[in-house]
Amino acid sequence: MKPTGYIVFHLNLAFSSIEEESRPDVIRKCYYPLLDLIEMGSVPIGIELTGWTLEQIKQIDANWVNRFKALLDSGSCELIGSGYCQIIGPLVPWSVNFQNQKIGIDTYNRILDCKPNIALVNEMAFSNSMVDLYNQVGYKGIIMDYNNIKLALNSGEIPTHVSGAENSTIPVLWSDSILFQKVQHFVHGDISSNDYLDYIESHAINNSIVSIYCNDAEVFDYRPGRFNEERLIHPDGEWNRVNSLLRLITSKTEIKIVLPTRALQASLKRGRLVAKIVNAAYPVPVKKQAKYNIARWAVTGRDDLYLNTMCYRIAGQLTASQDSDQNDWKSLCELWASDLRTHITRRRWDKAKTQLNALICKYSINHDFGKIYNKQPSFVSLNDAIGQHDSLSISVKDEILLCISTKHLELQLNLRRGLAIKKLAFASHGMQACIGTLPHGFFQCISLGADYYSANTIIETPLLRSRVTDLNNVNPKFLIESNGNIEIYVEIDTELGKIVKQIKLSSQEERVSLSYDLKKCNKVFGSARIGIITLLGQFSDEGTKLLCANGGENNETFNICGQFDHSQPASTLVSSSRGLGATTGQIQIINNGKSINLQWNPEQCAVMPMISNNFNNGKSLSRVFFSMQELDDTLKEASYLNQIFTLNVSP
Repeated sequence: MKPTGYIVFHLNLAFSSIEEESRPDVIRKCYYPLLDLIEMGSVPIGIELTGWTLEQIKQIDANWVNRFKALLDSGSCELIGSGYCQIIGPLVPWSVNFQNQKIGIDTYNRILDCKPNIALVNEMAFSNSMVDLYNQVGYKGIIMDYNNIKLALNSGEIPTHVSGAENSTIPVLWSDSILFQKVQHFVHGDISSNDYLDYIESHAINNSIVSIYCNDAEVFDYRPGRFNEERLIHPDGEWNRVNSLLRLITSKTEIKIVLPTRALQASLKRGRLVAKIVNAAYPVPVKKQAKYNIARWAVTGRDDLYLNTMCYRIAGQLTASQDSDQNDWKSLCELWASDLRTHITRRRWDKAKTQLNALICKYSINHDFGKIYNKQPSFVSLNDAIGQHDSLSISVKDEILLCISTKHLELQLNLRRGLAIKKLAFASHGMQACIGTLPHGFFQCISLGADYYSANTIIETPLLRSRVTDLNNVNPKFLIESNGNIEIYVEIDTELGKIVKQIKLSSQEERVSLSYDLKKCNKVFGSARIGIITLLGQFSDEGTKLLCANGGENNETFNICGQFDHSQPASTLVSSSRGLGATTGQIQIINNGKSINLQWNPEQCAVMPMISNNFNNGKSLSRVFFSMQELDDTLKEASYLNQIFTLNVSP
């Protein structure tokens, strides 16, 4: 039986490094030749574009839209869905994801009188919740990259369906990053046609469905000027080379090229194999090589942390409003688009900030990030704080550990390590420590021969060859209220400036609040991870589960098992490799009927959580990190980390 092939071209006028005035050139040089290719009848082709891109093309050149619609009506090509904007679904709240898809489908219907059956996962950034989303808005299948999914799958079998967070399933058509890059390499003149044909034929031997091309249209006969080392445009004309390559595939190989929906139908004839395609080690797979992890859109760019935090604030207002304007939802989707967070040009970034400020003003949103204390209250010293305060007791052990206890919890803080948590235990856990410090020597393996603290900060700046922490000797100040509540305050001097830390706890609740303020620090060009949590006791044992929402209405569940580390650098230029969306600002860690809740407000600080799990001689090292910034090729400049991050820990 002949292998089945399919082709999808991705059209994106929001491409990060394309200026507005260049958009007519993109349409002329890239989008018209694509229609010409279809009209020549070489092969059937899928075209994926956002509703926003479709609106822009219609505004600039309505003739292109008319030709596209005629080709869709004739069945020569197929519309593949995206959403109103290209958004990283696992990084944004459910309300925004739903509106983005709904408005996108409305736009396709309005302009093309057509609703797509298949959606391409934006930037191939997948979470289980995306299955629930695409099902809810009526898609019959999705296209997802297979290369990174293989890392998470326990089986070598290729699934026909993927499962969601709510046990729903959706058919999947797999794309292949290596294959689309091979097409680009041939078209740009880097490999010969024989090299290409040898590779695709060897691939087709083991695969009944072949994703010949599933990527950008703007890379042929056009260069946005993003990189100094960009290839010269091939003198033969790159769309001519695309056409010649497609003719070679149809004449020289056994591959039968069909529309994507037909390819999906052919895939389903293999039978039904459902799989959950993510796990704790790979909770949010994305496109291509390891440098493309979700940190790229969460905490890098020109100032992703600020932009995402403000988008959360706007989303909160729109979601709460009973009569929110659809145009404002469209504007918010534009502001949450992935391209604003990568190689966005300065002019387009400035325009986006103007658009952002318009929504902030319209909904009277506070764009300030405040301080831990606007006015310094009347603190008392450590010596004055020691003693009994109603049901709260404060003492110092071995001149190192600050010990605070109530009937609800016990907390030990290391005075020589910036108030790092030595032990936190709750009454409902039988006063067994759930987070704290694993000391040097706990692991016999030299590679794990360090102290693993909790509630600490690590900032790494490669250009300065510097690693800054808040693990300094401190003399805290105390604010003790009449009801027994206590606040502990320190300013920790570092080579980057002062890190301000506040720890709050109540005599009446099982909760500790950790706040971090880096406003008094210099700009950071590197990674900044705060509120690091080291799990202790049963929460680092086998059977531990982590729950969080990654762009969905409900939590996704991950078994914490195996060895992995999201915070591990992907390369010398990329400081992390993976992460979580945690779009409701909550992570729950469960084992044996007990739980730890880690809660923060993304409207205050839209951090990106990461987790790691390691073990040695039967002992586990399980940690949670909260990143304010990571280093990669999209990080344009050093940033002040002005947002205050507050993490609430409770059982």
